[in-house]
Amino acid sequence: MIEVLASGALNTVQDLGRFGYRKIGVSVAGTMDKLALVAGNLLLGNDRNSAGIEINIFPFRVRFLQNTGIVITGAACAAELDGASLLPWYATSVSSGQVLMLSAPTQGCRVYLTVRGGINVPVVLNSRSTDLKARFGGHDGRSLQKGDQLAVLNPSIDSNGWKFDYGVEPPNVALPFNFRTDGGTVAVRVIPAAEYESFSESGQAKFWSSLWRITPNSNRQGYRLAGTALPTEGQVELLSHGLVPGTIQVPPSGQPIIQMSDANTSGGYPKIGTVIEADMWRLAQAGLGKSLQFVQVSVEDAIAALVAERAWLIKIESDLASLQATSKNASTR
Repeated sequence: MIEVLASGALNTVQDLGRFGYRKIGVSVAGTMDKLALVAGNLLLGNDRNSAGIEINIFPFRVRFLQNTGIVITGAACAAELDGASLLPWYATSVSSGQVLMLSAPTQGCRVYLTVRGGINVPVVLNSRSTDLKARFGGHDGRSLQKGDQLAVLNPSIDSNGWKFDYGVEPPNVALPFNFRTDGGTVAVRVIPAAEYESFSESGQAKFWSSLWRITPNSNRQGYRLAGTALPTEGQVELLSHGLVPGTIQVPPSGQPIIQMSDANTSGGYPKIGTVIEADMWRLAQAGLGKSLQFVQVSVEDAIAALVAERAWLIKIESDLASLQATSKNASTR
């Protein structure tokens, strides 16, 4: 059990999302930075889809009411357990009564707390994710508040002799994307989308060369961008059709909108591009006010990036399996 001592709006329970229901208007929801959640779960021996806590508003403080293990992933923030600093992307054991404090990140914007066994909230439409827009799932369909208590599935740190005290390189180190920008700009790779060719050559060029600022009107549903407006002469709004996270639409204002985890299930604005799946975590860690640079890549490039990401996760699994086997053998001697 975990007791919430301090929290804020938009701090929610999330797993990888709610799939198979877009046809009836239900968004995927789920964690914004899926790579952070999966890595945290793997480091704890959890199923990849185990629910964790996505933290957007700080400070965030919880008390553990039982012995367990935890990992802090995502944005770089100060994490303290009873006042002692914790390493990020590192599995560690905690004891009943200890208090975890997370402060505002110095890099990135979303932090993830994963717990041995995963957060135990009701499964709604095959997911434990919170859908803030529809107000269901997670913990009563809302953000976490002071006084909330969250159950944990099989939190034991002694289960099967599982040991803690190891970590991994964060993805910005293990999965570098070498594209030169200034220090305040986040580069993400994009594939041209269905209506790309309907934009003028000058509009296409402007899309790739411009810096796009994430405006305060952005949220888990979508990032609204601001920059030099793209020309939309001759563009017409289409009949509503299916949308997925990562889709970049261009409304009549000429200012792009990127669909995010709580993306609309359909829409009619022309689609100029789609952020590749392997870069959605980079986008998720780009906070309000950050500038984005879109980098054109091919489908083959997108597949290669996804293969590299999956290989990194598989390596975490295999390395931990070897480590646990070695630890178990040593304990039986």
